[in-house]
Amino acid sequence: MICTTIQNKTAEQILQALEQCEMAEIRLDRCELSTREVEDVFTSDVPLVATCRIADVMRTEPSLQDESLTAQSREVKAMQIAERRLVRAIEAGARYVDVELEAPKQMSKRVRNAAHENGTIFIRSYHDFEGTDSLEALKAIVEKCIYHGADMVKIVTTARSQEDVQRVMSLYGWFRNEVKDLPEGSLIAFCMGEEGRQSRLDCLKYGAPYTYAALSEEESAAPGQWPAEELRKAVYGGFGFINSEALQMPVSKSFAQRAIIAAALADGISHLKGYTPCGDNEAALQVARNLGAEVSVDGTSLTIKGIAAHLGSMGADEYTLHVGESGLLTRMMIPLMTQLCQGPVHFTGEKTLLGRPLTGAKEILEAFDARIIREDDEAPVCVPLTATGPLKAGRAEISGKHGSQLISGLLMALPFAERNSSLIVHEPKSIPYMFITLEVLKKFGIRIGNDMLGGRDFLESDGDWSLCTEMVFKVKGGQKYKAADIDLEGDWSAAANFLVAGAIFGKTELQGLDTTSLQADLSVMDILMDAGASLSQLDGDTGNITAQRAPLKAFSVDASNCPDLFPIISVLAAFCHGTSRLAGVGRLANKESDRAKAILEMLNQMGVKASIEGDEMVIEGHTLTHRLLTGNMLKGGAYTSHHDHRMVMALKVAALGADSPIVIDDEACVSKSFPDFQQTFETVASSD
Repeated sequence: MICTTIQNKTAEQILQALEQCEMAEIRLDRCELSTREVEDVFTSDVPLVATCRIADVMRTEPSLQDESLTAQSREVKAMQIAERRLVRAIEAGARYVDVELEAPKQMSKRVRNAAHENGTIFIRSYHDFEGTDSLEALKAIVEKCIYHGADMVKIVTTARSQEDVQRVMSLYGWFRNEVKDLPEGSLIAFCMGEEGRQSRLDCLKYGAPYTYAALSEEESAAPGQWPAEELRKAVYGGFGFINSEALQMPVSKSFAQRAIIAAALADGISHLKGYTPCGDNEAALQVARNLGAEVSVDGTSLTIKGIAAHLGSMGADEYTLHVGESGLLTRMMIPLMTQLCQGPVHFTGEKTLLGRPLTGAKEILEAFDARIIREDDEAPVCVPLTATGPLKAGRAEISGKHGSQLISGLLMALPFAERNSSLIVHEPKSIPYMFITLEVLKKFGIRIGNDMLGGRDFLESDGDWSLCTEMVFKVKGGQKYKAADIDLEGDWSAAANFLVAGAIFGKTELQGLDTTSLQADLSVMDILMDAGASLSQLDGDTGNITAQRAPLKAFSVDASNCPDLFPIISVLAAFCHGTSRLAGVGRLANKESDRAKAILEMLNQMGVKASIEGDEMVIEGHTLTHRLLTGNMLKGGAYTSHHDHRMVMALKVAALGADSPIVIDDEACVSKSFPDFQQTFETVASSD
């Protein structure tokens, strides 16, 4: 990326200049800003570097020009002013703070502490305006910067010859292969002067997260600095960046399907607001109607008159229920129907659902004395199938390693039992989705107690889901669902694709989301922040969310609790400098496709080096800037979605960074979760 240095400007002029910048360095030693103006500037969505050189403060600060001040007192006051300005910028939202290596130790420590408390990246920088030292001396300077707390190191020297430039550029290979204290992408090194001019561009090829440019030829901050517009042309050429208007996200089908079924079971009339149709949601509405509920749709509002369900309320006749293509709906309804129907229930489905193993279904039902009837006990449990019940109340222990959906079905069904039940889930996965179930049930009058258990690491983590080893649910029998009026949440699974697109390729703004949501895929916000993306939200927890380009670096994440994110975060990893590790591959086998295999095939076809090591997907990525400068864009061509809606969305985002069009064999399958995805995405793809 290109970081434009802004100096000698008023706050108003800085804000105007930022409209043309993808990233900027604010020289607080050369811009006279009040405390309020610092806050105004550094709340910008543009990633900003706060810089305040002590020597420049001594030269420009009027209060330090008093001739009665001793040299020592002037330096102390300059240090205090620089520290105060940098900390203000950090607290206001600076993405990076740059402190010169020569700065006093205590000042540097205080600024570093403020940076780490506020999530700001701490840069230690070294500048040589006279020349370029030996390679060994430069390496020692890098190591000194790291020793003094750097999250990122910046080395800038003056080149008198191309040999000087080569020594500085060789730092990248040494840093990548020998330095273990900081990850790849944590070094910025280039040269000043005419001899070093080209290195300001070439450093991006070597792995620098960004380089520096001047607002204009006349406003250069150092010898050899390119004007921003000239550098933009050299780096990006005619590449089109996205910049979307506010995009409305669809309803979360995880919430919608649970709420629709709960409303169908309830006694009375429920109103669900914020509904948007998709294949899985429409299948849930049809199931509600088949149960006997009265359903009407008025725009984005659903009115559902429930059946006042109770144990055995649907009679003893054989029953057939069609669940469409929805795995969640299938797994919810199997336990529920064994409670409602006194006879056997036949489940039918369509498309990718047919043949998808319902791993663990047999064992989970048998734990409560219900059964899945099949001719071949050795064959995987798949739709179509037949189940009989009822669930026998009591205490049971089950494995949660195959996911949460059948467990959610149990939690919805056990309240109908005549007596109380205890459910112990070992090795729970997709824990957030269990909490979504509990939240929806609570709205419809069902109360279930729960405890999360784990070892010392879990206790010390203050409830980190990934460290939970056991969940205990206490379910009171004889409960009844009561009608409710609720607002359905926007879908973080869909939003993830647009947020990643903005973080890599420009800027996107989304509406209709709640950052206090229990949805597992809200984790995309944490993942993007770990990768270095710029995210912001105004007007509270439900305000619009903006994702904007920033220097991206490799990340590690355990996605066991949010497996639907795998396709799109694998694309994100392809555009992050370094090696990213995505744990939780084992959760991908029984989705709409064998997702692990599908993602690996997609990445390798695109020219991205990726592999699976145990339960981790390992992806070697490069920034968009690096790919553009080296001609290493993703490879276009004919791709298969494996009839998986998540793969379609990920492929569409990846296509924004491909060297030729990506043609997908089946795009229609996206209607399963987001029928308007194509139309919404086209507004993004054409917004440059």
